[in-house]
Amino acid sequence: MSATLKPLLPGSTLGVLGGGQLGRMWAHAAQRMGYNTAVLDPDAQSPAGLVSHHHIHADYLDAAGLKQLAAVCQAVTTEFENVPADALAQLSVTLPVSPAASAVAVAQDRAREKAHFVKCGVPVAPHAVIDTPEQLAAVNDHLLPGILKTSRMGYDGKGQLRVSTRDALNAGWAKLGNVPCVLEKMLPLASECSVIVARGRDGTMVNLPVQRNLHRDGILAVTEVFAGNVPDALANQAISAAKAVAQELNYVGVLCVEFFVLADGSLVVNEIAPRPHNSGHYSQDACDVSQFELQVRTMADLPLTQPRLHSPAIMLNLLGDLWFKNANGLQVEPAWQKLLALPGMHLHLYGKREARVGRKMGHLNITAATPEAARAVALQAAAILGMAPF
Repeated sequence: MSATLKPLLPGSTLGVLGGGQLGRMWAHAAQRMGYNTAVLDPDAQSPAGLVSHHHIHADYLDAAGLKQLAAVCQAVTTEFENVPADALAQLSVTLPVSPAASAVAVAQDRAREKAHFVKCGVPVAPHAVIDTPEQLAAVNDHLLPGILKTSRMGYDGKGQLRVSTRDALNAGWAKLGNVPCVLEKMLPLASECSVIVARGRDGTMVNLPVQRNLHRDGILAVTEVFAGNVPDALANQAISAAKAVAQELNYVGVLCVEFFVLADGSLVVNEIAPRPHNSGHYSQDACDVSQFELQVRTMADLPLTQPRLHSPAIMLNLLGDLWFKNANGLQVEPAWQKLLALPGMHLHLYGKREARVGRKMGHLNITAATPEAARAVALQAAAILGMAPF
């Protein structure tokens, strides 16, 4: 580690903008390492705020709230990409902020994100930026059928439409409010994967193993991680691409880069998340250093060590839908006792008081000695919960 860095040692207070489940799991990791935590979130019942030493109830651009956060913290991060980049910029005047506002701003805008990928030399899907009626009219027919995505504020499948004709494209842009969009050509997909990297202020970079992902209705459902889950050449390409994206951003913090694996075996980058990611949750129980500990280490300028996967793992997302699986449609708590009777089962619930359809309520990490054993238990868990097999 560079001699110019001055680590923030345990006993310091670390802060986060955003009080959701990612902030909660970050807070648990920081507290386990001996740090105090502070959360700024407008929700008085935010999952992260409920477990932190300081919970500042304020909007992300509230001047008094930001001043209070800066007064109690020695470093700040964010737990979701749609926090206003300007809030990070304001805090960075007096505190180390990771990731930087400039990096988060790229992740918040699909057009800037795509331009960054091109600059990095990593493969992207053919696409067009649509900000004006003239750009809409100029879209090349070879991009259809495609997926029309709002440039800003889209996540978990929101702000996206499939369009197969020019008429559908025109109608889709109107349906999305004629806001700036990116049209991506639909490609024949074989699978999806992601890579999580952590980069320190001194340029040190480490990565978690490549994660193979399954999405349903635009929301991550299953992540599988074990040696050989994707071909070695593809895994190496994904890791190199993810590190190039982080390096070119001069990124500090934890970054997830999502990829599509095409039917011909080639790889294209999809998007980035400037924070820990749903597909990295397995690292809590299957790695010797989790993505949340990596986030703490990058904030505090502590050494980054290459994480080691010690067990094959499968992560299952627990959405609020699972609370409404009974015949009469009334809310019923899932059968946790049956799940916890399974070997290698790790239950993580986020402390959200109300289950809603599509809401992320928790996840299961299943670890085992072999990928086959982990998969067998994960399929048993899915059956108990009423989830579709995979």
